[in-house]
Amino acid sequence: MTRIIIFAKAPQAGLAKTRLIPLLGAEGAASLARRMLDETLSSARRAQLGPVELCVTPPQTDPAWQGVALPTDVMITNQSEGDLGDRLASAARRCQEAVLLVGTDCVEISPTLLQEAATALATVDALLYPTLDGGYALLGLRRFHPSLFTNIAWSTASVAEETVNRILRLGWSLHQGAVLHDVDKPEDLSYYRARLAGDSSQ
Repeated sequence: MTRIIIFAKAPQAGLAKTRLIPLLGAEGAASLARRMLDETLSSARRAQLGPVELCVTPPQTDPAWQGVALPTDVMITNQSEGDLGDRLASAARRCQEAVLLVGTDCVEISPTLLQEAATALATVDALLYPTLDGGYALLGLRRFHPSLFTNIAWSTASVAEETVNRILRLGWSLHQGAVLHDVDKPEDLSYYRARLAGDSSQ
C-alpha cells in the first residue's frame, strides 16, 4: 500500500498562483489553481494505490477554503508550521507506509504516472521526479531522514539535484523518473494549454 499526500494552497484569489496574476488576473489564477487541485485529486484517487491525503494551507477551517468542495473519501490535514521543507518533513515523518509526496502544480501527474511511481518505489528506498525548473514534482519515500528537507534552497534550480545528492549520501537506493513540467510562471502556461488541447483531441 502506498499513501499519496498532496500539498495544496487554498485556491483563493490573491493567494494562489500569485506569479500568474499579472497575466491571468487574481480570479483567473485562482481558477487555474482550483482546476489543477481538482485534477491532482482525481488522479490520486483513480490511481487506487491506498489512502489519499490532502495537506492544506491555510488550515481547512480558514475562510479561504469556504466554498471549495473536496472529496469525502480524502483525508484532510493541515500543513505544519515552517518552510516547505519543514512541512514536507512533518508529513513524511508520520507515515508508516510508502509515501508519494506531490504538489498540485504538475501537469503530468496522472493515475498512470502515480502507479508507475509506486511500482518503482517498491524496489528502492526513494524516488524523485524532477521538474524542468530544477525542483521536483514528486518525491517517493520508503524511509525517512530529516536531511532530505533541511537547509534546502527551496524554489531554486538546485532543489532536485541537492535532494538527489543527499539521498545518495545516505546510501539509499534511488529511482529517478522523467523530467516533468510545473505551472508556476507565465511561460509555463503554453505547455499546459498545449497539453489540454492534446487531451481534448483524444
